[in-house]
Amino acid sequence: MKIATWNINGVKARIANLCEWLKSSAPDIVCLQEIKSEDAGFPRLEIEALGYHVETHGQKGFNGVALLSKMKPDEVNRGLPGDDGDEQARFIEGVFSVKGGALRVCSLYLPNGNPPDDPVKYPYKLAWMERLKAFAEDRLALEEPLILAGDYNVIPEPYDCHDPLVWAGDALFLPQTREAFRRLEHLGLVDAVRATTDETKLYSFWDYQGGAWQKNNGIRIDHLLLSPEATDRFRAGQIEKHVRTWEKPSDHVPVAGWFDFEAA
Repeated sequence: MKIATWNINGVKARIANLCEWLKSSAPDIVCLQEIKSEDAGFPRLEIEALGYHVETHGQKGFNGVALLSKMKPDEVNRGLPGDDGDEQARFIEGVFSVKGGALRVCSLYLPNGNPPDDPVKYPYKLAWMERLKAFAEDRLALEEPLILAGDYNVIPEPYDCHDPLVWAGDALFLPQTREAFRRLEHLGLVDAVRATTDETKLYSFWDYQGGAWQKNNGIRIDHLLLSPEATDRFRAGQIEKHVRTWEKPSDHVPVAGWFDFEAA
């Protein structure tokens, strides 16, 4: 089973690319972020025509996440628990039946947090990460395969960006941000890409400005974090960098993992 995450940066603007990628890459479950669409306006017909079930947690104009899957989830939960007043659409969880039990896959879009001296934005980012940690602890207690996939807006290590000095004061790379990410890993979650390689210059995002793509001035901020039960079934990971060369690309590319799950 192939499970992928992709910040699409506007699903309506990238629907042709999304459909082409679904056909060529053939993922079984897709976690989309930044769909920038309300649920009713999501272009589901084009995606359903390719054999995918669609679940969305959308918002007008910005944010928004979705789950696309070749099998229908048994359960869908929208919104990250822990703050009933949080109206930003950044989290959706699907529970799928696989041989041997349940598989939980979450699509998440972690807040950017910039500028870090903003009295609201950076504290919201850190609070959201703390809520994610609490959620993960709760789900890990179930001892089921769990995949937390999405745009974390976190550069975990210096070699996950082209130039650490450029990103030193950015909310994506501040010590507090990276420490919060490590607290997730310390729960027992495994970074899928780094479980297979220590290679440098592996990025999932390149800014549209300043020739970042052409110079490979990128950052790795899109991650699949795996529970021990998911890690046991993990076989390979890949950053599908070629998608960034397509016409009207997102500034992110898909990150995929292969697992030996089978549909029930």
